[in-house]
Amino acid sequence: MKNLRVLLSLFAAVSALFLAGCAKPPLAEMDAAESALIRAENDSDAVNFAESSLARAREALSRMRDEAASKRYDAAKNYAAEALSAANKAINDGRAASARAGEEAAALLAVVKDSLGKTGQVIDNARAVENIDLNFDAVDQDFDTAQRTTDQAEVSLAGNKYQDSMEKSRAARGILGDISSKISGAAVAVSRKK
Repeated sequence: MKNLRVLLSLFAAVSALFLAGCAKPPLAEMDAAESALIRAENDSDAVNFAESSLARAREALSRMRDEAASKRYDAAKNYAAEALSAANKAINDGRAASARAGEEAAALLAVVKDSLGKTGQVIDNARAVENIDLNFDAVDQDFDTAQRTTDQAEVSLAGNKYQDSMEKSRAARGILGDISSKISGAAVAVSRKK
């Protein structure tokens, strides 16, 4: 009886080693994870807007490789699935964030273009004010700079460079705000003289 137990234990141990030796790496899953990460790293929206998901995919892929090298294929398969999921999430999150950024940049540009038109009218009205102490050459230069910056913001928006478009729109809005402040200050000074 004792010999039978020893023999069964030995048989179980040899069977476990044999089965472990026959286990194969999850090549299809690993290849799919590698391909997904390559797609995500080559997707500009994922790179620009979903860095945390990309980092998770890279980490899972690294662990997948380590587990596969250590012949822990079940763990490698799990990390491959995790890397695949994170890479796909990076692509999807990047697209969604890019769409939101495009909408925000377009909305800001529309506000700036409207302000540009209104500021042009304010400048024209200020020219009609007698005895206004305002350097119209400087105001015109600032207005031209705001116009050029707005045009550049529009080009950036058309090229899907949303962050650049927003930065240029903000710069133009700041210039227009300065012009309005100068004109308001000069108009107040004229009214006090009367």
